[in-house]
Amino acid sequence: MSEPRLAVIGAGPAGLAATLAAAARGVSVTLIDSAQEAGGQFYRQPAPGFGARRPRALHHQWRTWERLRDGLDAHVRAGTVRHLTDHHVWFVERRGSADLTVHALLGPEQEEPAEERADAVLLATGGYEKVLPFPGWTLPGVVTAGGAQAMLKGGLVLPGRTVVVAGTGPLLLPVATGLASAGATVAALVDSADPRAFVRRSRQLAAMPGKVAEGARYGGELLRHRVRTLFRHTVVAAHGDERLAAVTIAALDRDGRVRADTRRRLACDALAVGHGMLPHTDLAEALGCRVDGTDVYVDDEQRTDVPGVWAAGETTGIGGAALSLAEGHIAGRSVAARLAGRAPDPGEWAAVARTREKLRAFFAALDSVYAPPAHWAEQVTDETVVCRCEEVPAGAVRAAVRELGAGDPRSVKLLTRAGMGWCQGRMCGPGVAGIAGCAETAGRRPFARPVPLGVLARDGEAEHM
Repeated sequence: MSEPRLAVIGAGPAGLAATLAAAARGVSVTLIDSAQEAGGQFYRQPAPGFGARRPRALHHQWRTWERLRDGLDAHVRAGTVRHLTDHHVWFVERRGSADLTVHALLGPEQEEPAEERADAVLLATGGYEKVLPFPGWTLPGVVTAGGAQAMLKGGLVLPGRTVVVAGTGPLLLPVATGLASAGATVAALVDSADPRAFVRRSRQLAAMPGKVAEGARYGGELLRHRVRTLFRHTVVAAHGDERLAAVTIAALDRDGRVRADTRRRLACDALAVGHGMLPHTDLAEALGCRVDGTDVYVDDEQRTDVPGVWAAGETTGIGGAALSLAEGHIAGRSVAARLAGRAPDPGEWAAVARTREKLRAFFAALDSVYAPPAHWAEQVTDETVVCRCEEVPAGAVRAAVRELGAGDPRSVKLLTRAGMGWCQGRMCGPGVAGIAGCAETAGRRPFARPVPLGVLARDGEAEHM
């Protein structure tokens, strides 16, 4: 009888934790990832050719990464795990009650197909940044906060010499401190969050003292690098001719509206802006998994409501690396038990489950604090492009609602083409929904990435991975 087969999609913290837990319990695991190295965004490493002397200086939780990396290497050498890099998964297909096929495109060109069959699939596809438009956001020099972090971690380069970090969310802290430590002048950290909201959530936040201490360490680093932190402020516009030269910021009133009399301009050549994260749900939705709001639903074992499919990490709700590790570990142990034909004993991972619940409560409290300004769309002029792929301005979206009766993102898309481009709404979806006054929901797409027609025509003929 052959060993049970698990395909893990995504080699970030959740995928790595699940891989190690399942492989240690007799499951043959294929770890599939689009990057050339394991680690995901959180543990992103510079290429060996850069010759980084102290890559750990760009990370915290380095010992955790070393444990995961060494564990993966040991399982690969033992033959219990296959690690497939540069494999871009675009679809997971059910071909029976216990037969799942993972479809991927190979290499940087993403034109050659490959398939992997498995008895179970674990989705650890992570999240992506929530982007909200504002006048000037398409200027060269304006990047997402995560993009700036990826440039630094993966390429050892700065987005600019003088940087403003802005938006809201816990990601802004490591981005600002990382850029300052690497030699950039961080002109300001501009956060729309209200400090009083932290006080109102103090009991929930205090339940995770380690996370509070981590935030305090970031605060100390900002003070050491003399970075101004401006709470209840937002970026109103970015300015420049050929590239970014300055940004206008302003204070927010208690309702989340810009106070016009507080506008001021900051000179900078880079703006790293972010407003939180959203889960990647494309593969889960194509499989028919239940999605609650923007998060893939899972039970206490990290099982989705589709037999044979588990999910862990940011795809089930944004909560950081520690939560992803906990969910991945539980998912891997659950998969191993279920594929062996027995019900798992939750007592075996009780301590990890308690950590998971505490972290979920902690990040739920953070979500209520780190919300974008309630009236951010009022600052978006009609001329501002909101869909970069199709060059759709905000005025066209508003006209679709006001004059053509569009009442949901899909109707806006059909009437304006906003979201029909290469990114299929991943970049512009939240912005279009906010300007249209629609509820933000997970996008529904048949495939997780663009696929050449030739690959679809040859479906079933691909070489198995």
